[in-house]
Amino acid sequence: MESVVRKVPRSVRARAKAAVRAGLTFAGGPRALPDFLVIGTQRGGTTSLYEYLTLHPDVAGALLEKEVHYFDLNAERGEGWYRRFFPTEAARERHRRRTGRPLVVGEASPYYMFHPAVAERVAGALPGVRLIAMLRDPVERAFSHWRHELELGYEMHPFPEAVEREPERTAGESDRLLADPSYRSFAHQHHTYVARGEYAGQLERWLERFAPERLLVIGSEEFFADPAGELRRVQSFLGLRPFDIERYETFNATASSGLDPEVRGRLSDHFRPHSERLFELLGRRFDWG
Repeated sequence: MESVVRKVPRSVRARAKAAVRAGLTFAGGPRALPDFLVIGTQRGGTTSLYEYLTLHPDVAGALLEKEVHYFDLNAERGEGWYRRFFPTEAARERHRRRTGRPLVVGEASPYYMFHPAVAERVAGALPGVRLIAMLRDPVERAFSHWRHELELGYEMHPFPEAVEREPERTAGESDRLLADPSYRSFAHQHHTYVARGEYAGQLERWLERFAPERLLVIGSEEFFADPAGELRRVQSFLGLRPFDIERYETFNATASSGLDPEVRGRLSDHFRPHSERLFELLGRRFDWG
């Protein structure tokens, strides 16, 4: 049995222990809704951030999950279904009595930021939620996204061709997602290598519904250059006491080597005006490209 336990990833063991410690089971009583959401971006480091956050003794993630995908892929299931993934209010109260501190609850589904209907859905269900977005150099993000889909078997085309085919593959899909809450678009979720890196429009959609102080934007490159410092910033944003973890392991990393310089140059040219619009929106710049 001990050898089997050792094969379970450290992050999964940590979340399971945290769940047991906080009494987070599927049994009994009214359940909490999230205090925070990590909304994106995909291939931007959200898994690492979420793993670090859920090691905090005052944080409870979704029960044995990272990506619940309620607001994007499962909204028609209803709030009762969503609540099943989170601790009971009784468990939160026990934590408060035992520690004198609130138990902060959250989840991370990086499709949320990009899905056109999610910001409005979240605003309706969780008007007081805190939002965290991680933004990566859009060229590196696009190539990492393509490699990820290739590994999953969801992509068959070389990267340049996949990028070229993206507008054709995804034409009209945003409108369909907005028109039908039950509609799911494989192409919109898996083949939007370029569109997901056009960050400004995505964040504007969220800022139309949430005050700026409810949204924390992190640069992926800055986060991995100084994970302890950036994690402290996230903890402060969530009202958590500072808590250092033993080891800042990187999760779901994909090397960016192998991108053709000519393709990189074309993508850099494409993203430049989008990134400038983002920098103006945020009042800060990221060192991309």
